[in-house]
Amino acid sequence: MKRSVVICGVNTANLPKMSSQEATEIIKKIKAGDNAAKDYFIYCNMRLVLSCAQRFSQSKENMDDIFQVGCVGLLKAIDNFNTDLNVKFSTSAVPMILGEIKRFIRDSSAMRVSRSIRDTAYLVLKSREKLSMNLGDEASLEAVASDLNLTLKEVCEAIDSVSVPMSLDEAIYSDTEGSINLMEHIKDESASIEKWMNNMDLDKAILSLDEREKEILSMRYFIGNTQMEVSDKIGISQAQVSRIEKNALDTIKRFMT
Repeated sequence: MKRSVVICGVNTANLPKMSSQEATEIIKKIKAGDNAAKDYFIYCNMRLVLSCAQRFSQSKENMDDIFQVGCVGLLKAIDNFNTDLNVKFSTSAVPMILGEIKRFIRDSSAMRVSRSIRDTAYLVLKSREKLSMNLGDEASLEAVASDLNLTLKEVCEAIDSVSVPMSLDEAIYSDTEGSINLMEHIKDESASIEKWMNNMDLDKAILSLDEREKEILSMRYFIGNTQMEVSDKIGISQAQVSRIEKNALDTIKRFMT
């Protein structure tokens, strides 16, 4: 049985298929201005658009909208296809379809970035599309950086700035017994409950010290003064500084145990 997917009112199971030779002949007719051939070619390649659109099934955007935007990318791919390159149409069309969808999702995102970064990201995406069309394969970020005279870091930052953010509630694994979302997979050791509790205990311990003890601990462990330097600054003996410091540390230890 054929797998049937209906999107934007199109049943993909009913879409006709064409051989590479037939596709080449139809593209020649399109380049000659045959609009009927163009309409037929678009109809036959809607399955290609669907396969690209399905890569964004986790996006918050409506799949019908994504599919329609992919069709815009398909039209651009047809208009820009170079028959002299001796590559399959799908090879050069996929990067352009994906690029059009990514731009749509990027522009619809609630996350805002600066205009300069967006402009750079736009140039990066355009360059990657152009290079991919010429190469017949997806261009590397290094090639894009060379084409735009940018560093690889600048190219990566531009792409990251317009990437679709991933929801913490998004499922990263699922089976018949349930699913695991991203939030459950992330563990921040630096923000554990145990560490928060320890910090709260430390705050309470410091608040329990008198002003002289706080002053000496601050000078010793935050400023980095020696006991002799503390002695000279506050006008007491080094032995007194040592005794007050020891008492203060003992108090803190009792709070922490």
